[in-house]
Amino acid sequence: MAALDDLDLEALDFGAVEPREFARIVKGLPGRRLAELMAGPQRRRVLDEVFGRMHTQFKPEAAGGRDALIRWRITGSGTEPGDGDDVYETHIAQGACTVTSERTDRTPQLSLTMAAPEFLRLVSGNASGPTLFFTRKLKVKGDIRLAGGLTYFFDIPRA
Repeated sequence: MAALDDLDLEALDFGAVEPREFARIVKGLPGRRLAELMAGPQRRRVLDEVFGRMHTQFKPEAAGGRDALIRWRITGSGTEPGDGDDVYETHIAQGACTVTSERTDRTPQLSLTMAAPEFLRLVSGNASGPTLFFTRKLKVKGDIRLAGGLTYFFDIPRA
């Protein structure tokens, strides 16, 4: 995948990249390139784009009548643990998924913590939640059953 390794990620307009193409890009990039991307100025734009698309990828029939708040903590933007982490919340209720781009005072049923490259792999279908969990790249706090079924609530493109 030399072409992807040469891709100018700083200039890429992630808002114009379709989900399947995004999955292909994530799959083809070496871990160091993903880490560099998510440590640079594009980080927040990429995260905002991914979370901004969640409501369109949401499958209400899969979630059923579930009402759940999920807090996502994406680590790795600062030099100290917890320094500069990005926090988003997704609320699944009444057949819809809404996203908040910050931590709220609400108590989540599930909190997920992972580094940015692992997050990108997970949401692009290039990593499995259970595998990330069992290799300690994903920390789960709260409703483990919700965590296990979360990927079924979204139409996750595959590369």
